[in-house]
Amino acid sequence: MVHFVGAGPGAPDLITRRGAALLQKADCIIYAGSLVNPALLGLAKADCAIYNSAEMTLEQVLDVMRQMEAAGKITVRLHTGDPCLYGAIREQMDVLDAEGIPYDDTPGVSSFCGAAAALNAEYTLPTVSQTVIITRMEGRTPVPEKEKLASLAAHGATMVIFLSIGLVDKVQQALLAGGAYTPDTPAAVVYKATWPEEKTVRCTVGTLAESVHAAGITKTALIVAGGFLGRNYERSRLYDPAFTTEFRKGTDQ
Repeated sequence: MVHFVGAGPGAPDLITRRGAALLQKADCIIYAGSLVNPALLGLAKADCAIYNSAEMTLEQVLDVMRQMEAAGKITVRLHTGDPCLYGAIREQMDVLDAEGIPYDDTPGVSSFCGAAAALNAEYTLPTVSQTVIITRMEGRTPVPEKEKLASLAAHGATMVIFLSIGLVDKVQQALLAGGAYTPDTPAAVVYKATWPEEKTVRCTVGTLAESVHAAGITKTALIVAGGFLGRNYERSRLYDPAFTTEFRKGTDQ
């Protein structure tokens, strides 16, 4: 059987107990290159076959899965963060479905959650933003026309941008082109969220590219932008004494 496992964003202790247990009993681990903390591979059995998928094609990954399944072995496909975001798991699952190879999916903690924790931030603040847009800048891999970064930036929602730090100059231009963010809109970059070498850079949309270049960050980082990083917001009604809920009666009747 094949188990897709989310490794968590970096810190080994953020993997789920189920994920850790699967790593310990796996006969084969195919892990996502430098994105997965190598400390997790220390959970593997001494005789576990380990493959780095950064050096493999989809066809090679699937061939290993087929070989392990034919031998009655357990394979763990170890992805960074949670594999549902930019994990390219659908194309693997579709082939496994077509060939009748059983699999399951164990979730992990996405790096966008780790980034919020690193910044001590809440993405959804009342009167500021109740929407989080998770996206990436168009590069060698295109995005749908309606999902161009400038178009998404026009909403002014909380923006989380994956896989784009190497295009930070274009990211800054696109965010400003959307019209909802100004040069003074707060922004931040989180390098290797939850890893020991985690680094955060706080800036504005207008100084985003300059700040990233000055910090020497070129890969493995998330860009976030929006008013949620500012200081102005309204108190949530969730714990407002005037607000009645299913569990308590408020003063405002």
